[in-house]
Amino acid sequence: MRRTTTALAAAALLVATLTACQDEITTEPTKTGAAEAPAVSETTAEPTPTKSTAAKVGDTITLTGNEDGEQVDATLKKWITGAKSADDFTAPEDGNVWVAAQFELTNTGKAVYSDSPSNGAQVADADGQRFGATFADLTAGPSMTSAAKVPPGEKVLGWITFEVPKASKIVSVQFALNSGFADQTGQWTVS
Repeated sequence: MRRTTTALAAAALLVATLTACQDEITTEPTKTGAAEAPAVSETTAEPTPTKSTAAKVGDTITLTGNEDGEQVDATLKKWITGAKSADDFTAPEDGNVWVAAQFELTNTGKAVYSDSPSNGAQVADADGQRFGATFADLTAGPSMTSAAKVPPGEKVLGWITFEVPKASKIVSVQFALNSGFADQTGQWTVS
């Protein structure tokens, strides 16, 4: 009887732990950016607006991190396809292009937001392929810092660049705190 009770208690604790640590992808905007500028494209037409309540360019998603007091309002400010290098020395590999997301990350928590934001970002194409960030300086503006240390109430703004095959149609952008290891991930539709 004692073994059964102990086994049941251990199983209940395991289920509670697994339930508490499940990853969550949030697509519901906390704030919509109806007044924000639409997505920008340097080589193609603007993305088609979605009719769902899924977050899109201009929308903000509130995300929490793994530590107490970590909370950020992440806003996908702009999206560009065919992003251009700010110098003559770097370019995507043959057969690839750069796409980029400009994020504004406002620390709405009680702890300092300390992270490398690009590590927590990825894009997905219509076929389900996912691509991580790459380092590139763009004509569109300054890159996101690789070492953000943002006090509560302050923000950081910058471009995160992704190198993708020319044939890929990127449909969403994801961002998570803690270099992508937070349990909660925000997702924005970009096409």
